[in-house]
Amino acid sequence: MTITLDGHSLTVEKVAQVARGNEKITIHPEAMKRIKKCRDLLEEKIKKREVVYGVNTGIGELSEVVLTQEQVGKYQRYLIYSHAAGYGKPFSIDVVRAAILSRINCHCHGHSGLRPVVVETLMEMLNKGVTPVVCEKGSVGACGDLSPMAQMALVPMGEG
Repeated sequence: MTITLDGHSLTVEKVAQVARGNEKITIHPEAMKRIKKCRDLLEEKIKKREVVYGVNTGIGELSEVVLTQEQVGKYQRYLIYSHAAGYGKPFSIDVVRAAILSRINCHCHGHSGLRPVVVETLMEMLNKGVTPVVCEKGSVGACGDLSPMAQMALVPMGEG
């Protein structure tokens, strides 16, 4: 049975089926429409050179720094590199799979602005059993998940 993610109906039981039972997933077409719509909106803002925090500005104390077009092209990659610092033992495979699944489900709301191919790649990683090594310790910032999510993001970038 394939589990369909829509951003609203993911249950603990379904997380366990994917994380521990290697159940396949798919993304509901309406969720993909939301993801694409949000990305299109972000692309328009970028094209109009509107200032968008974390996209064409620095973050944190550097939030007032507006990046040049050349810097924007490299910034997202460097942002992931700078946060992908971890230490300690790696999380178990099922924990990392659950985290990836949760992140995909979050993106299905269509509020992230990421390219649809990112969600599709994360889905394929789960479906093909590709699991990044994510360290148990080493968070950056108040959210607590920046470091683990950055470590996860290295794999689809071809870096992890």
